[in-house]
Amino acid sequence: MCGIVAAAAKREVSEILLEGLRRLEYRGYDSAGMALVDTGQSLQLHKYPGKVKALEDANQLNPITGYRGVAHTRWATHGEPNATNAHPHVASHRVALVHNGIIENHALLREELRSDGVVFSSETDTEVIVHLVDVALSRGASLFAAVQETVARLEGAYAIAVVDTDHDDEIVVAREGSPLVLGVGIGETFAGSDTLALRQVTDTFVYLEDGDLARLTPAGFEIFDVAGESIERATTRLTSADDQGDRGGFEHYMLKEIYEQPDRLRDTLGFAELSDELFGEAATTVFDQVQAVQIIACGTSYHAGLVARHWLEALAGIPCQVEVASEFRYRKSVALPGTLVVTISQSGETADTLAAIKHLGDDYALAKLAICNVDHSAIVRASDLVFLTQAGAEIGVASTKAFTTQLAALLVLTACLARRNPESELDESALRQAMAELPQAVEATIAKDKAIQAVATNFINRDHALFLGRGVYHPIAKEGALKLKEISYIHAEAYPAGELKHGPLALVDEKMPVVAVAPKDDLLEKLRSNLAEVRARGGQLFVFADQALAYEQGPGVTVIDVPSVSELAGPIVYTVVLQLLSYHVALAKGTDVDKPRNLAKSVTVE
Repeated sequence: MCGIVAAAAKREVSEILLEGLRRLEYRGYDSAGMALVDTGQSLQLHKYPGKVKALEDANQLNPITGYRGVAHTRWATHGEPNATNAHPHVASHRVALVHNGIIENHALLREELRSDGVVFSSETDTEVIVHLVDVALSRGASLFAAVQETVARLEGAYAIAVVDTDHDDEIVVAREGSPLVLGVGIGETFAGSDTLALRQVTDTFVYLEDGDLARLTPAGFEIFDVAGESIERATTRLTSADDQGDRGGFEHYMLKEIYEQPDRLRDTLGFAELSDELFGEAATTVFDQVQAVQIIACGTSYHAGLVARHWLEALAGIPCQVEVASEFRYRKSVALPGTLVVTISQSGETADTLAAIKHLGDDYALAKLAICNVDHSAIVRASDLVFLTQAGAEIGVASTKAFTTQLAALLVLTACLARRNPESELDESALRQAMAELPQAVEATIAKDKAIQAVATNFINRDHALFLGRGVYHPIAKEGALKLKEISYIHAEAYPAGELKHGPLALVDEKMPVVAVAPKDDLLEKLRSNLAEVRARGGQLFVFADQALAYEQGPGVTVIDVPSVSELAGPIVYTVVLQLLSYHVALAKGTDVDKPRNLAKSVTVE
């Protein structure tokens, strides 16, 4: 969602900005632009609706160059995606600004500026910011002071980068509630929405905190708090293993990331000993006091939480609540004594989840634990305990390897908490067996790719689909439905199979494909009865079943065998087959698999 790249250097930076935007395309966007200050201290600008390619083509026909500049990919919030609303926004032909986030008091500020004679050209909330900076500059303020004065008046979330033709070699950036990272080079300094945008030019980064402002020049950077006091932030150096931005010969990032899951699971579960310390030095003290768990997450991560609720209650004997972060933050909630709050996020910058953490009172929880894929992210920094999944960079908007590694992490958490319950039903030897078999089981599941591709053709001309599962597999069905709707645009919903007769059965006819998850477990016969209800109404069944069941195929019933695995490994394995189904349906329909319409990878606004 919305990407920023900025550069102040002793060399020409237009290609650095363009490459940064290419690397940010995975975030989701609908327009792109860049502004540079040339050697004559004039502002040059290109911005277009559509893809970064349009910006590249324009720059080949009419090159703009400079030693400092800002660039942006916009995901529309205020105003339709067109060239006028695209970033950067400019004021007085001298100052250019790019912005991620949403300014909640933009309407009030807009009216104030209009009354002072400012003329607006766009519908965006962002244009308010650039005019506020310009007004401060016109009164003689320095660029840093103008930005400092402006952000003090903003309500909402922002990450901004600003250049001004009258301030030689300087870029000023600021953040509040939206991620921004500095990149450190030799004779050049950069800023970006994430490290991936800047890995082309540096491996050294500084993560800004909420309220930070920074002044960037080719010689280096200075960071200040909202009061203007100089502050220090830690420098982090990333290794080459942290950069996985190419498709590696696969047609799409999503398929590559599905195929990477065995290795990512090996990395996530590659510890020598199952230990509390996997979550941090204070974990043992905290876990000894846990009496309840509250999970907060969004989207796919929320589904991971729903799976964990089954594990925590059934195996560890600990009550667990799971809530969507965007709802949790806006209601009064009551925590049980000894509650461990667990947040789950792929990026660690999910705005609603981060806001939910901040919403918690100091005495609400025993501790906050983050399960996240990105070290140094905002959610990680806001938490007491952390388990970092080892999914690596995930570029496809539809999450795959991030989800399965989250499940692996939650299984580890369940085991650590279950040890403290003398009546726990968790067999640790069975857990170790599940962790050991998972990578190979997922490899065997991926080997079913061709068979799943053949089944996908049945969905090409369908507008709706139902997904069914029981017990811990209901959240897996929900995740499968989400994947299908995200990338194929087929309306898909998931239900506990036992709920069919309470309403959804009315939707079933010969045009409605019904996808069922059928592992070999205690609820299998109940599921069979539910599926018989579907066939009796002409529904077309696609059953992903444990191969040991020899589930009977027949008219209206297509069976896809899934490798037999242990009970604890099952949810992850069945997730993978549903990922492959969604991928091949989307591929057959010709949609943009990696960048589905209207969606963003990292949702950093409310």
